[in-house]
Amino acid sequence: MPRLAANLTMMFTELPFLERFAAASQAGFKAVEFLAPYDFTAEEVALQARAAQVEVVLFNCPPGDWASGERGLGALPDRVDECRRGIDTAIEYALALDCPRLHLMAGKPGAQTDPNRARETMIANLRYAADAANLHAIDIMLEPINTRVDIPGYFYATCGQALDIADAAGRENVKLQYDIYHMQIMEGDLARSIARHLPRIGHVQLADNPGRHEPGTGEINYPWLLNYLDDAGYDGWIGCEYAPAAGTVAGLGWAAPYL
Repeated sequence: MPRLAANLTMMFTELPFLERFAAASQAGFKAVEFLAPYDFTAEEVALQARAAQVEVVLFNCPPGDWASGERGLGALPDRVDECRRGIDTAIEYALALDCPRLHLMAGKPGAQTDPNRARETMIANLRYAADAANLHAIDIMLEPINTRVDIPGYFYATCGQALDIADAAGRENVKLQYDIYHMQIMEGDLARSIARHLPRIGHVQLADNPGRHEPGTGEINYPWLLNYLDDAGYDGWIGCEYAPAAGTVAGLGWAAPYL
């Protein structure tokens, strides 16, 4: 059966962040993920996760100045020291939260940056992250993100582009973070794409399209696709990274069979 993790950055936003752990547990979730916990100490976040008895299964390394539009540092040649300090911080949080995977966002290098230099920077930072994380049995995720709707200019937008970076880095604990919403926009043909990349997938996320709301609000046949993932042998967590259309709990009818 598909195992769902609530994304606490996008769900239960009716509540302050630290109160969302208990709300997710009360709604039936056994696991959570989120964008970034760094506004709070690792101990504060861990306390809430333990009290709610939910696993923390994924969060991001510090992505830079999110409010100003930055979306990661991995491929930014002039931000290497900051990126690596962020990786070290993320691993400290992951250890406190017993979280087994971290997403290293590549960012938006911009047209003024030499693409080859950006690529080499991303590979070097990825190797740094993977080697540091591997000491603690933590996997590093690479997520292709759509550049048509959500993050124009993001460094990679397809599975092939992300896996090219992973292959160049040459680290076994680098995995693909497959977001169904992003891949519907950029690639489509979801079932064949999932089957092709399944050996490399370390985490799955979902949202419907268009709108990035809960399953059942858009064009993706999620009952079929979730069964397909299950039958294909994917037994990892599926992060619910969507913006509820009309309240988190009110929109959880689609998830009832899995919670």
